[in-house]
Amino acid sequence: MSKKRILLVDDEKDLTYAVSLQLEANNFEVLLANDGQEALEIARRKKPDLIILDLMLPKIDGFKVCRMLKFDEKYKNIPIILFTARAQEADKKLGKEVGADCYITKPFDSKELLAKINELLS
Repeated sequence: MSKKRILLVDDEKDLTYAVSLQLEANNFEVLLANDGQEALEIARRKKPDLIILDLMLPKIDGFKVCRMLKFDEKYKNIPIILFTARAQEADKKLGKEVGADCYITKPFDSKELLAKINELLS
C-alpha cells in the first residue's frame, strides 16, 4: 500500500519540522511549502491526499489558497485542515465559507491532529 501524501503549508520552520517528523513517523509522505504561492504550485503538481494549511502565510494567505483549491473541480475533493493561531469565531466561519474540511488552532494537540487526518483520509 502506498503512503498517503500530505502537503504541510506553514512559514514557521520549527513547526513544519516537528509536524513533518510526526507525520513521517506515522507513515505519511510529507510535502512542504513555506508560502501560499508555493502551496498552490505543489498542490496542483503533486495532488496530495490531504493539505494542512496555515492561514498567515507570505504571498497568498491560507484562506485564498483554500478557496482557490476548493472552487477548482480538479482539487475540490482534497481535504484541507486549516491550521492556525487565529482562534476567533469569524476566522472559523470564514474557514467554512472557503471550503475547509476542518479548523485546528495552535497550540495544538498532536493526537487530535493525527486523529483528524486519519478521519479525513478514511
